[in-house]
Amino acid sequence: MVSAFSCLAVQESHWTKTIPNHKEQEWDPRKLDKYAGIFRFRFWHFGEWTEVVIDDLLPTINGDLVFSFSTSMNEFWNALLEKAYAKLLGCYEALDGLTTTDIIVDFTGTLAETVDMQKGRYTELVEEKYKLFGELYKTFTKGGLICCTIESPNQEEQEVETDWGLLKGHTYTMTDIRKIRLGERLLEVFSTEKLYMVRLRNPLGRQEWSGPWSEISEEWQQLTVADRKNLGLVMSDDGEFWMSLEDFCRNFHELNVCRNVNNPLFGRKELESVVGCWTVDDDPLMNRSGGCYNNRDTFLQNPQYIFTVPEDGHKVIMSLQQKDLRTYRRMGRPDNYIIGFELFKVEVNRKFRLHHLYIQERAGTSTYIDTRTVFLSKYLKKGNYVLVPTMFQHGRTSEFLLRIFSEVPVQLRELTLDMPKMSCWNLARGYPKVVTQITVHSAEGLEKKYANETVNPYLIIKCGKEEVRSPVQKNTVHAIFDTQAIFYRRTTDIPIIVQVWNSRKFCDQFLGQVTLDADPSDCRDLKSLYLRKKGGPTAKVKQGHISFKVISSDDLTEL
Repeated sequence: MVSAFSCLAVQESHWTKTIPNHKEQEWDPRKLDKYAGIFRFRFWHFGEWTEVVIDDLLPTINGDLVFSFSTSMNEFWNALLEKAYAKLLGCYEALDGLTTTDIIVDFTGTLAETVDMQKGRYTELVEEKYKLFGELYKTFTKGGLICCTIESPNQEEQEVETDWGLLKGHTYTMTDIRKIRLGERLLEVFSTEKLYMVRLRNPLGRQEWSGPWSEISEEWQQLTVADRKNLGLVMSDDGEFWMSLEDFCRNFHELNVCRNVNNPLFGRKELESVVGCWTVDDDPLMNRSGGCYNNRDTFLQNPQYIFTVPEDGHKVIMSLQQKDLRTYRRMGRPDNYIIGFELFKVEVNRKFRLHHLYIQERAGTSTYIDTRTVFLSKYLKKGNYVLVPTMFQHGRTSEFLLRIFSEVPVQLRELTLDMPKMSCWNLARGYPKVVTQITVHSAEGLEKKYANETVNPYLIIKCGKEEVRSPVQKNTVHAIFDTQAIFYRRTTDIPIIVQVWNSRKFCDQFLGQVTLDADPSDCRDLKSLYLRKKGGPTAKVKQGHISFKVISSDDLTEL
């Protein structure tokens, strides 16, 4: 709780939202007639801001506050905030076992991501270290909150001091982060053009870092007071200290990054969220509680959500939160469920629920644990992805909140239909009788008219009037696509045509195609066919071939 209070105090925009009109609520001896012993707080609770009102009676033993308290005898905001939070969760006992990030998220509505510093190898991989710095800087300047801890292997080592004055198992708050360009004089002193620095705060106000850039270190002796102000290397209160990025990555084991996602950036929606539910129903098609990935027969009965990554290389943070069951401890339900989620890369034109996993790539999986929130952070390629939130055991009912954060809009939506709806339009045109999945793995040995010609191939996959395009591959005659498409066909007389084109500045060049009947009785193994000219499966053969896999079924809910 104390670490969360310290973190909340870093950004005024957050604590003024949690404690609205704080000046009007403070006790003022000049306005005793307006004081009624009532205090208002606001918490982000399962996707909504909830107001909690409490009185000023605080639990004490022999006149001393039982739980959190301030070193100032006349300051009670932290104890009042703690009481309001306990009321929100049901009781003080419900606060036990909450993580710092759980509390920060409830105070601010931010989206939390935990970074394993050792797994990221930031002390060894220079590029990864500076990428991390860039993400932290961006998060901090956008109003995010950051805290970090040093691993404590057992209870005996909790709060034990390291060789450099830091405490194990203790949470520190980041209060500033700077990339500093040094002038000529300082360049000679420090033998570097830039300093990458972070400022941390010990919430207890004591026990600071004693290594390089600590308050008594020789680095500070090289700087005048003017230098410190110009560089922004100042400390605002006791318990704060500066560290270099290298020392920060070397000494801390876990980093909790809470991104500010409450406001769209320049009108772009960075956060998508939806409240869903795992439900049990006698009808298998309506049952939405299928258990984890180990339960292959029922797994895809869970709710399914699809989102689109419009460009390569964007970081996407996915967070799944269950309602914290510790709130209901007094009712005999003390434990949270074990939850997690799976991520699959699916067809470019997927509109209906997944029923079997034949060609979809498993793009990621979260941890499965009984905490309130699980998350997954990944850099994803361009394409469509289906996220399946699950409980570890099937056949249980509970609500969940799914949030996805990305700097590019991803258009999160739920897949609710199992197959195309029966409608007058479908009946007039002919209702689909066959569903076909196709994955084009590669196009190789493509035609090149002269040696120095640039070939930028891409695919067009057609079925009737519907078509799907792949991304363009740059300057290659051996292109890897792994492009997936799915089509609902009225009859197998409507073929699937895969065309390969060369993207050029003024007019794209046709490189060849294959025509497929894709009958349900066809072999489902990986195949390879030579490209042909336009005109069907008997047209003249051209240079190059494609490798692909086709799966067709007359059961529209098989794929």
